[in-house]
Amino acid sequence: MLGLLQYLPLLAEAEEDDNSGLIKPDLGLSFWTLITFLIVLFVLKKFAFGRIAGLLDERRASIQKNMEAAETARAESEKLAEEYRQQLAEARQEATQILERARHAAEEQRRKLQEDINAERERGIAQAQAAIQAETRQALDRIKREIADLTIVTTERVLKRKLDESEQRRLIDEALADVDFSSLEGGDPQRA
Repeated sequence: MLGLLQYLPLLAEAEEDDNSGLIKPDLGLSFWTLITFLIVLFVLKKFAFGRIAGLLDERRASIQKNMEAAETARAESEKLAEEYRQQLAEARQEATQILERARHAAEEQRRKLQEDINAERERGIAQAQAAIQAETRQALDRIKREIADLTIVTTERVLKRKLDESEQRRLIDEALADVDFSSLEGGDPQRA
């Protein structure tokens, strides 16, 4: 308002000067313009500026509230991210422990399987040896019978007579007493 009053003398000079044809202000018109401006300013201040200030205050409060909510959300997201990192580290540690247990279990399973294979092989070897010894005994028994039969036939031919059962047995025992079957049985002379 003071700014307009300051320009009033200039306006009056411009009115006297006919050379400025652009604006010819009238002092009465300027006065009423100033009055109108002051009334409009008063009405705006009385009715509009209060509402505008209230809306601005509401907007400021809303922005402040949103900023606080954003800050809270950021803090919570950081907290959740930290919890996630901790859970991830725990999960990695747990996975490492599970892998270690699996390795130990696999190693134990391999060792047990190797022991089972070795035991089965030993049983197989023992069974094979027992089967070989049984076959050897059977073969020796057959050989003894054949030798006994050959001895009887040979003796009968030499003597040109038939031998009785006791005489046959005595001759067989004498013939077999001189034969060493221990080398055929695998070194066990007591089985002959």
